[in-house]
Amino acid sequence: MKSKGLKSKELKSKELKSKKLRRSSNISLSNIDAYVRKNARQILILALFALLVHDIFGAHGFIAMRRTQKEIDRVREQIGKLNNENKSLSNQVNSLKTDPKAIERIAREEMGLARPGEIIYKLPDSAKPGDAQKSDSQK
Repeated sequence: MKSKGLKSKELKSKELKSKKLRRSSNISLSNIDAYVRKNARQILILALFALLVHDIFGAHGFIAMRRTQKEIDRVREQIGKLNNENKSLSNQVNSLKTDPKAIERIAREEMGLARPGEIIYKLPDSAKPGDAQKSDSQK
């Protein structure tokens, strides 16, 4: 009988503790609710401030967007330069395919070729006036 009495006392004490916990959780929930109602304006302002900071400094924020936009502009500029270079090279290829004078010019300038009976004279590169002063000071 004593064991049954102990068990019932233990059950009663557990029930009382659980009721107290329920009451304290209800109290804490009501405290939280009261706190939120009391400080709703400050909580809203804090949430809006956090959202604003995220929109400016976040991974997809304003600063990241500006950085990406600058890179897009830079790449577009490079594409424009490359397109101009491609047009120039395409024109040069076309002239080499169709214009015999262009072929002769490249053969003479870059390859040092000459027509039969021509004599090629190669002169040393002329020194610039500033280069003469530098070579005198180095002696």
